Amino acid sequence: MDIRELKGKFIQSREYTTDDVNALMDFAKKAYIHNDINIKEYRLLVRELEKQGAVIPDMENENSLIEHS
Repeated sequence: MDIRELKGKFIQSREYTTDDVNALMDFAKKAYIHNDINIKEYRLLVRELEKQGAVIPDMENENSLIEHS
């Protein structure tokens, strides 16, 4: 799967289009978790999305239920 195919699946699933690489990264992660794509496809998508500027959100959230040391 490439970015174009990921965008197509995003449109099918969400019923709107986006060029937001972070939203696409989140969608790819959910697809991997739900076994819609394999680890190889996921890694390739993440690598390409990161090249386009996607970032993984900062995990230090003050509303998190997980304590940080």
